[in-house]
Amino acid sequence: MDEDKYPPETDRRRFVKGVVGGSSMAAITTAGAAAVNTSTTDVGKGGGSVTYRAIRNTAGPAPRGLPQIPLETDDEGYIKGVWPEAETRTLEDGTEITVAETDIAGVTYSSRWFQYCGVQTYRNIRPDADHDNYIRYDPATTYGWQRESVEGGAKVHPEDFEPYEDWTNDIGDPGYGKPATCNWRSQADSVPSEETLPVQVIRSPRIEAAAEEDEWLAASTVKGCIAYLNKCTHFCCIPGFKDSGDAPKFGAANKNYCGCHQSVYDPFEVVEKTYIALPRPDE
Repeated sequence: MDEDKYPPETDRRRFVKGVVGGSSMAAITTAGAAAVNTSTTDVGKGGGSVTYRAIRNTAGPAPRGLPQIPLETDDEGYIKGVWPEAETRTLEDGTEITVAETDIAGVTYSSRWFQYCGVQTYRNIRPDADHDNYIRYDPATTYGWQRESVEGGAKVHPEDFEPYEDWTNDIGDPGYGKPATCNWRSQADSVPSEETLPVQVIRSPRIEAAAEEDEWLAASTVKGCIAYLNKCTHFCCIPGFKDSGDAPKFGAANKNYCGCHQSVYDPFEVVEKTYIALPRPDE
């Protein structure tokens, strides 16, 4: 009964037990679970079990890792997130569904990787949604180098991160890479601000080295740059890599840290996971 995933330093155990232990909350949780189980069986809306590649969750209450975004570059070297070509498939019962899937290094990459935390309602993750796939800098970043060196909304280029091998902002150790806060498929002229897809990009010598030994990373990263959807799988907060002075207290000095409930993710360990993707709403 005393075991949970919250670090004792947070004093969150007492809060969580007090709230979740209430009969009213229990009823809401049960009803919500039933609704999800029912709705995700509707394959035509894109819900259901999906296997994906994730930045591994190493601590805290988050149930799983953050979905990686495979990267590619244009002719000038600017980074884009891969978005599969949409196609219509007919199920055995005659139902037609639209899917966006492609094979990358033997892995089935799908738009369903991002259907959680309310993101499943966003128009920019519908399989047939036509949006700008460039990774672009977030104008509201907390990183000093990013504010000083690049403009918000500009396309990301690996050379922007130079020098990155020994970058440090005195959180954790140098040598883990240089981060940037970005967004994807979220230009203001076509997507409302509440549907912005927050992305963490890190250029790291560790990713470069790992890509030499791993077929998936070789195909899904660019010049040591890795990207992932930065929505915590616990309560949908926005974590950060080396952007919080509290991170070292929770073993996250060199990892992605969510300050809301102390969930921790390791950007340098990409794993295969399965989860239940939430269904997209009707048009």
